[in-house]
Amino acid sequence: MAVTIDSVPSTPGFSRSGTPTTRSSATSVAESDTLGEEAQDEEVHVETLVIGAGPTGLGAATRLDQLGRDYLIVDSAQTPGGLASTDITPEGFYFDVGGHVIFSHYAYFDDALNRALPNENDWSTHQRVSYVRSAGKWVPYPYQNNVSQLPLDLRVKCVDGLIEAAEQRALNPAYKPQNFDEWIVRNMGTGIADLFMRPYNFKVWGTPTTKMQCKWLGERVAAPNVRTVVRNALTMQTAGNWGPNATFRFPARGGTGGIWTAVSEQLPSTNFRLGQKSGSVRRVDAAQKVVEMGDGKRIRYDNLVSTMGLDGLLDRLETGPNELEAMQVAAKEGLVYSSTIILGIGIRGTRPDRIGDKCWLYFPEDDAPFYRATIFSNYSPYNTPDQSIKLPTLRRADPSLAFDQDAAKEGPYWSIMLEVCQSAEKPVNLDTLLEDTIRGAVSTELILPEDEIVSLYERRFDHGYPTPSLGRDTALASILPTLRDVYDIRSRGRFGSWKYECGNQDHSFMLGVEAVDNALFGTPEMTLHETDWVNGRPNVERRLQ
Repeated sequence: MAVTIDSVPSTPGFSRSGTPTTRSSATSVAESDTLGEEAQDEEVHVETLVIGAGPTGLGAATRLDQLGRDYLIVDSAQTPGGLASTDITPEGFYFDVGGHVIFSHYAYFDDALNRALPNENDWSTHQRVSYVRSAGKWVPYPYQNNVSQLPLDLRVKCVDGLIEAAEQRALNPAYKPQNFDEWIVRNMGTGIADLFMRPYNFKVWGTPTTKMQCKWLGERVAAPNVRTVVRNALTMQTAGNWGPNATFRFPARGGTGGIWTAVSEQLPSTNFRLGQKSGSVRRVDAAQKVVEMGDGKRIRYDNLVSTMGLDGLLDRLETGPNELEAMQVAAKEGLVYSSTIILGIGIRGTRPDRIGDKCWLYFPEDDAPFYRATIFSNYSPYNTPDQSIKLPTLRRADPSLAFDQDAAKEGPYWSIMLEVCQSAEKPVNLDTLLEDTIRGAVSTELILPEDEIVSLYERRFDHGYPTPSLGRDTALASILPTLRDVYDIRSRGRFGSWKYECGNQDHSFMLGVEAVDNALFGTPEMTLHETDWVNGRPNVERRLQ
């Protein structure tokens, strides 16, 4: 059967309609006041309250538990994981709620995961095998280092652009690009920009590269070596793996969400309040240091670590009107995001040779709505049902082809997970998206028209990617210090601190750890404020003892 889940991240503050929540603070407070009056005698006090049980919240809770401090972690979802959780379809196919793999910059993070999943058979380690679908070819990732695999005319266009870019850098070496688009052209030239970087990044972010900054790039985008690219283009050679995730780990069972379930199980269950009523936040009274929950109960805190979306936190915040208005204006002007839609296809049959051991694949062109596809069954054999399980065929990939609708048959099975971006500048027809996605998978040769589809999955996250917009840093410089210094609120995490460059799972976990240490001991938060330094260091920091 097809599974469709209209979803939001586990922390509150988002609409289900695909548009940013614009709920007025006055309405929120008015709704909450009645509940608050009814629940005055149900108030508890904790030293540190953590909102959200995703990687950042669990990082904070892990550190607090290690220190033996008083804390409570709340989340409106029934299970931990947040944007790093995993769903299972009725047919038994697992799909992460995004393209997640584990690689790390921190010994502390490694220790936490190894304590939660301590056995060798809890994990598998993969060498990244990644390609870009371009001009009907599979170009090895990173694209800019492997244009040798393109047709001759496009190869010439890319190399010519690279040489021109190098000449321009030599003429004006001190110039600093003002936006992501300028950075692309300055480092890669117009050929690679037009064939890959511009269209792909628009498909990912839903924002033109001219409206994005370039300070966030760090280790995420490889700047090509002109000599190597030209030599490879002449010899038809390919460049080797690049980047921090060239090798990565993945859990054997339960998908990425299984990691965070296991991490949460290392903590006392009495320190969790999960669920739509008891774990959702209605109001944050910053002056009184009280959070009111969906069931009307009140939690008084000394320190607050919030991992809900920064915009959602400001919607629920009750402070002095001048400070709140200034922060809300800054958020409206500078915080941009896109929605993410995850689609999964479960297929009967042996994984085809054309797919092989590919991990994830990039799609910059318009012949498919998705920007990335992950061969999810390659990460673990337990991501699909056992081949002895009998499942009926839902349809052929080409819906015009006939199939036996009555007979349930055994496997084997394999699966693909695909990601689609939706934004104000990149609308998506949700009614036709699943069919468009299957059609795109056929046109890009991920699947064949006659393939038997036995499971379909779709889930949408209103807040998917925090965009590194041109105005982001100005907004964050206004909001985050005010929350911390005036109200003892540390807003951290993928959307809590709104910094994509420190939004991987290891970063997110350590944002929580460091927020706790900052609140309790005044320790600097290096992941948030010195991300490039963190990413450039060996993995030798503190240990979880």
